[in-house]
Amino acid sequence: MNETTLGDRFTFPGTSLSVHRMGYGAMQLAGPGVWGPPKDPDGAVAVLREAVAAGVNHIDTADFYGPHVTNQIIRQALHPYPADLVIVTKLGGRRPPDKSWQSAISPQDLTAGVHDNLRNLGLDALDVVNYRVMGAVHCPAEGSIAEQVTVLADLRRKGLIRHIGLSNVTAAQVAEAQAITDIVCVQNNYNLAHREDDALIDDLARQGIAYVPFFPLGGFTPLQSSTLSAVAGRLGATPMQVALAWLLHRSPNILLIPGTSSVAHLRENLAAAQLTLPSQALAELNGIAAEAVKH
Repeated sequence: MNETTLGDRFTFPGTSLSVHRMGYGAMQLAGPGVWGPPKDPDGAVAVLREAVAAGVNHIDTADFYGPHVTNQIIRQALHPYPADLVIVTKLGGRRPPDKSWQSAISPQDLTAGVHDNLRNLGLDALDVVNYRVMGAVHCPAEGSIAEQVTVLADLRRKGLIRHIGLSNVTAAQVAEAQAITDIVCVQNNYNLAHREDDALIDDLARQGIAYVPFFPLGGFTPLQSSTLSAVAGRLGATPMQVALAWLLHRSPNILLIPGTSSVAHLRENLAAAQLTLPSQALAELNGIAAEAVKH
């Protein structure tokens, strides 16, 4: 696998950061429930090295995965990092000992989170930091994020952050953040069956801003439809590969970060970038969202 097989490239707006649209999400490198070390530490290292060897140069992470575990594995596997590798991390959450997911949004929390990421990744500055709203798990809730974005903008001025993104946000929150600082990416829940962000994706595309869909733990359960299975069968692909290929086709500003702790599954995910979807298949896939609403 080489650069030509991972799809075209995307350059984050106002930056020199250019990534392949097929990236890698590191959440599954931690132990069960995204807590503690993985059952197979050597396997986790192998997945990261295989991803980079295959041409992946966009890795998504967070220091509250583990906590700290995922970033420490990334450092162990890849440091010193390839010159073109873009590591995108998130702030806004914490994992207390009860293994719950809690908000960590005070100026002190956010500043400490930046330093945790820098230390565990072994970096002097973070390429991109997404402010993750931790309200409803995978459903954005309205409310001002101005204080948090202002803190990140200040950390950027201090040279600890190069660029700022958002995660689990509404269109209004994107606009509020953009009035404070430049936003280079938005990361929200979006897939074939959940298309509430269609208008936001198109608006961001007009601005040249990246949209990075994430998927709830458990993967594509809502997409286990007869339509997706039938299309995948005709194309000789897996349902996940078809769902990923559809996202790449959906808009040129969509970047993918499918995660896995398996080298074989990693290769399968990356191969989705080479999958061509005929017009009839696209028409069928575009109807899945309506199908999901009915159920």
